[in-house]
Amino acid sequence: MSKMTSIYLLSGFLGSGKTTLLTGMMEYWNTQGIKAAVLMNELGEVNLDGVVVGQDVPMKELLSGCICCTVRGDFGYQLHELMEEHEPDVVLVESTGVANPMEVLDELAELSLYKPIELKGVITVVDAYHLSELLAKGKGPTFRLMQDQIRCASLLILNKTDLVNLEDVERVREALEDWNKRAPIIPAIRCQIDPALLIGNTVLQNKEATEDSRESDGSVHGHHHMLVYTHPLTGPVDSYAFEAFLQALPPEIHRAKGIVTFSDTASRYLFQFAYRQAEFTKINPQGEIGDVAVFIGEPFSKEQLQSKLNSM
Repeated sequence: MSKMTSIYLLSGFLGSGKTTLLTGMMEYWNTQGIKAAVLMNELGEVNLDGVVVGQDVPMKELLSGCICCTVRGDFGYQLHELMEEHEPDVVLVESTGVANPMEVLDELAELSLYKPIELKGVITVVDAYHLSELLAKGKGPTFRLMQDQIRCASLLILNKTDLVNLEDVERVREALEDWNKRAPIIPAIRCQIDPALLIGNTVLQNKEATEDSRESDGSVHGHHHMLVYTHPLTGPVDSYAFEAFLQALPPEIHRAKGIVTFSDTASRYLFQFAYRQAEFTKINPQGEIGDVAVFIGEPFSKEQLQSKLNSM
C-alpha cells in the first residue's frame, strides 16, 4: 500500500505573507528529515515566489490562472505528478491570494479517491493592517473574499500586527473569532512563528464553516473582479525611479512583484509590493527567469502602467 502524504493548504489574500510562512515551514521540515514538496499557484505568467523558495525544493507550478477555477482542471494532475515524481512525505499547496479555499478542498477530496493523501489543515494568513482598513468599510468583493478565506481556515495566522495599534489588533481578532469560532489564532510579525505550532496540529474541523462560505457572495469564485498584468522589463532601471513608481501605483493595485535589474547597483533583486510597502531582496544565484513585473488588483489601466515602465 502506498504511503500517506500529508497536505497543507496555505490561503490568504494578496501580500498577506503566505510565501514567507511557506519557506519557514519548509526549512523546519528539512531540519526534521521530512521530505516536503510545494504546489504553487500564481495568477501571473511566471512563478516569482518560486524564486524565494529555491531550486532544490520539489515543486510544481500552476500559472496564469487561479487554482479554484481557471486552472482547476490542472490542479489534481499536477499534484498527482508531484507525488509520483518525488514521493514527498508532505505537500504544501500555496493558492493565489484571490482563491476561495473551498474550491481547492473540493479538488483535494476528489484526488483522495485515488491517491493516499490526508489533509492536515487549511492555514490562512491574515494581513492585520489590510483587514483593519477593510473593516472600516465593511463591504466590497475583497472584504467578502477575505471572509471566505478566514471561514475556511483550521488555523489563522494574524500577521503584520506591528503595523497596527493594539486597539485595531483586538478589533481584527474579534472579527476573526466572529467569522471562524473554531480556528486558533496565532499573532505574528513577518510570519515569524514556531512551525512546530502549525505542523501536525491543524486538523480541519470546521466543515460547516467551509460549506457556509459558498453562500457569502452568491458565487463560489468571488474574484473575477481581479486583474493581472505581466510586464517584461527590457533593461536595467534606476532604483530610485522604480521605487517612486511603486509608491505612486493606484490604490486599485493590491499587489506587485517581480524581478528587476537596477542600473545603479550590481545585482538583480526580487521585489514585493503590497499596500504601499515595498521590499527588495537580492537574488543569489541569479536564476533563469528574466526581469519582469506582475501587477494584481481590481480593474486598473494596463496602458498607463506600460507607458510609465517603458519610459524608465
